[in-house]
Amino acid sequence: MRKTVIASALLAACAALPSLANAADAAPAPEHTFTSNVTLASEYIYRGIGQTNRKPAIQGGFDYAHSSGLYAGTWASNVSWLTDGSPTVSNSIEMDFYGGFKNTVGDFGYDVGLLQYFYPGSGYGNNPNTIEGYIAGSWSFLTLKYSHSFSDLFGWTDSKNSGYLDLTAAYELSPGLNLIGHVGRQKIHGDNSGASYTDYKLGVTKDIAGVVVGLSYINTNASQAFYTNAFGKDLGKDRVQLTITRTF
Repeated sequence: MRKTVIASALLAACAALPSLANAADAAPAPEHTFTSNVTLASEYIYRGIGQTNRKPAIQGGFDYAHSSGLYAGTWASNVSWLTDGSPTVSNSIEMDFYGGFKNTVGDFGYDVGLLQYFYPGSGYGNNPNTIEGYIAGSWSFLTLKYSHSFSDLFGWTDSKNSGYLDLTAAYELSPGLNLIGHVGRQKIHGDNSGASYTDYKLGVTKDIAGVVVGLSYINTNASQAFYTNAFGKDLGKDRVQLTITRTF
C-alpha cells in the first residue's frame, strides 16, 4: 500500500512539471533591469572618425531599463582627438549620458532619446560638449536612426542643427555569429559644411561564452583637410578595428 501511495505521488508530481515550467515561462519580465559593460578596442572609432589617434581604448558603461520602455545610462572612453588637435587642450576622456524610451509595435521597434557628450577639461577654443536628440526604427535585422544636434557639434563652429543618418544591419549567420553592415551620413551645418562625410563599416561579431569579439573594416570619404590631426594622421582613413566586449 505504501509503495502504491508513493508511486501515485511521484506520478502526480511528474505530471505537474510541465505546468510548473509553463508558469516559469510565463513569468513577467523584471520591472527594473541594471546592466554594465566593458570593452577593449584596438582604437575608438565613432561615426568612422578615429578618436584615439590609432591607439587602443578602454570603454565601459552602466544602463538602467524599466519594463515600460524607459531607460537611462552612462558610458565613457579614453580619447585623444582634442589634445591631438591643440596643445592648449587638457582632456583625456569622453563621458556620455543618455535617456529615452523604446518599445515595439508588432514586428517594428522604435527608440527616441536624448544624448549628452561631455568632455571634461580645459583650453578649448569652441566647446566640444554636444547635445543630440535621436529617433530610430527597427525591423528584423535592420535599424534606421537619425541624430540631430541641439548644440554645436563636437566643437565645429556654428554647427547647431547638424544631423547624422545611419542604416545598420545585424544579420545572424549562426547562433552567436553576426554579420554587421553599416552606412552613415554626417552632415555638418554652417561654415564647416565641407567637413560633412559618409562612413561605411563591414564586420562580424562572435559571442564566445559571453564575451563578444568584433572585427570590422571601416572607411569614410571624409576630407583630409578637416580630419588630419597635428601628428599628420588622417582620422577618416580606412582601417581595421578589433573589439572585445563583456556585458554583466
